[in-house]
Amino acid sequence: MKLTILGCYSATPRVNTNPTSQVLETKGNIFLIDCGEGTQVQLRKNKIKFSRIKHIFISHLHGDHYFGLVGLISTFRLMSRETDLHIYCPKGLKEVITLQMKLADSWTNYQLIFHELDSDSSKLIYKDEKVEVHTIPLKHRVYANGFLFREKEGQRKLNMEAVLENNIDVSYYRKLQQGFDVKNKEGKLIENTLVTKPGTKSKSYAFCSDTAYSEAIVPLIKEVDTLYHEATFLEQHKKLTTSTKHSTAKQAAEIANQAQVGKLILGHYSTRYKDLETFRKEAQTVFEQVELAEDGKTFEF
Repeated sequence: MKLTILGCYSATPRVNTNPTSQVLETKGNIFLIDCGEGTQVQLRKNKIKFSRIKHIFISHLHGDHYFGLVGLISTFRLMSRETDLHIYCPKGLKEVITLQMKLADSWTNYQLIFHELDSDSSKLIYKDEKVEVHTIPLKHRVYANGFLFREKEGQRKLNMEAVLENNIDVSYYRKLQQGFDVKNKEGKLIENTLVTKPGTKSKSYAFCSDTAYSEAIVPLIKEVDTLYHEATFLEQHKKLTTSTKHSTAKQAAEIANQAQVGKLILGHYSTRYKDLETFRKEAQTVFEQVELAEDGKTFEF
């Protein structure tokens, strides 16, 4: 998995900071997660091909998370895109986007498919042969979801010494890799675990922005490899989290610690803070493995 941060600040765009947007590359897919204002410029800066984006995930309907979407859709149209574009989003976004397109007489020349969400429980919203995506219900001022991206476990590996010892015909090797028990040349049923080893461990990534502190998400993100969790404020401004339904860096770390994740990435910083390193230091009082999102930064895991 490769994560590229296009923008990781809250509220309005500035000369050197961009609102939320990021790209996750996994198993041949390029998933765009949120699409704040300026996203398509950031895509170009980071040399991400527009044509490879087939699935866009929008967490909620606050402008710093989707105001760049209609512009990107329009650019796809100007580029004569033909490939379907799937958008997973809160209910209501389809109405917003289609009204803009209607009034501008700018209908797409490709199929625009909205998967509108309104469930308060976690749902499987995308899957293919290699990846699944589930929603993570968040606690914000409007309906909001995070997203859990989980690769499927790789095929089991043959223990060739055990395979030959059990006299299994080569025609069954594929079945063994798929996890099936098979019969050997003598007709005896051989248990899969006796002649194979676990495949490549699947990777997982959880995106959680924007949300107040909520332990309800812990079971959904348990032991993920990497968690991106918003950290709009530092503890000195914790009182602001009540009205804004955001989190502090320390609260994000508490969630990471409870969920036993591999790594925590902080983002969605309020622009009131000048030194981002203070976010890391605060979080590390609770959870050690902390990284800071920055516009243009990449993470591989």
